[in-house]
Amino acid sequence: MSVLPLVFTSGWASGINAYAVVLLLGLFGVTGVSADVPQTLQRPEVLIVAGVLFLCEAVADKIPYVDSAWDSVHTVIRPLAGAWVGALLAGHSGSLSDVAAGLVGGSTALASHTVKAGTRMAVNTSPEPFSNFVLSSAEDLGVAGVVSFAMFHPGAAAVVAAVLLAGGLLALVFLVSRIRRFLRRRAQRREERRMADRSP
Repeated sequence: MSVLPLVFTSGWASGINAYAVVLLLGLFGVTGVSADVPQTLQRPEVLIVAGVLFLCEAVADKIPYVDSAWDSVHTVIRPLAGAWVGALLAGHSGSLSDVAAGLVGGSTALASHTVKAGTRMAVNTSPEPFSNFVLSSAEDLGVAGVVSFAMFHPGAAAVVAAVLLAGGLLALVFLVSRIRRFLRRRAQRREERRMADRSP
């Protein structure tokens, strides 16, 4: 069976929370739930690092503005993680070339990361902090649910991931004007602070 649906799904999930993907896949492999998980992801040091970073993300992702800073740093990390996981899955199954899987996983992760980061910028325009917590929790549960589903039904999970990605990109198009206003206000506040610091 082709590993492409699992590569696509793990790429989508990596763009939202790469550490959760590595941790979940590794745990599925270690516990024997799935034989499709490469040994690299099951190594204890990989699981420990992924677990610690997942906890860091779980906290940072729920704090307004900290989440956007975290997303900025992860603009490179999440696509690379998606490419790495995709290449590992392909190398383990032998049904897809590592390069092709890396491209699929990385590009899907970049697309879903763009949706996540853009949506967070829009949410941060709201004065209350609860929307960040709710959205972050929904993302964590969504990643866990879709990746778990992909272990047993990779084709169906890939369809779910594709629908969520398309819906997210469509929502992002509608949120662009709100994000632009947010960025303008932030730049204006920085300029005001800079001017205030210069004044005696």
